[in-house]
Amino acid sequence: MPRRSYAHYCAVSRALDLVGDRWTLLVVRELCGGPRRYSDLLADLPGISTDMLATRLKDLERDGLLTHHRNGMRSSYELTESGLALRPVLDALSAWGTPLLGERTPTDAIRAHWLALPLGRAVAGLVPAGTVTVWIGETVWHYVITAEGITHHDGPAPAADRELRLSLAEATEIAAGARSLTEPAGA
Repeated sequence: MPRRSYAHYCAVSRALDLVGDRWTLLVVRELCGGPRRYSDLLADLPGISTDMLATRLKDLERDGLLTHHRNGMRSSYELTESGLALRPVLDALSAWGTPLLGERTPTDAIRAHWLALPLGRAVAGLVPAGTVTVWIGETVWHYVITAEGITHHDGPAPAADRELRLSLAEATEIAAGARSLTEPAGA
């Protein structure tokens, strides 16, 4: 099926031709921390159908934003440099959307790693440069904070400068801007 286009000679239009479809940027969000398997993506994108996920992954691969590593039954998807270049876009959307969060409703899905983008801003305020591992329950990722910006990666840092352990409730409050990040006792 041919791809729909805005057919505007405009940089925003051209970008939206590639990443403006429903679910696309959320798939990119899932891959910002590192490679993921199809089943992990499906589990962490509640509400997406298997057909929609397969279509989005094929589109992103065709457009050079991700690569599909095929290794028998252990295949995975990973962002390319072009796909990773969307990180600042996701950061900006996260900052813009934080005031829109409001109270979490009982029907709102949540995954701890979805808080990585807004928490990254808080962590960078606490540690302006370095490596920080963040634990929220069993979920763990680490940030690398440099003068060029901040990135997050699945799993603990090999040698973290700091380690933070937060409950999901604490992390949610910090991500929503309801409280500031202060290093928990014993971290």
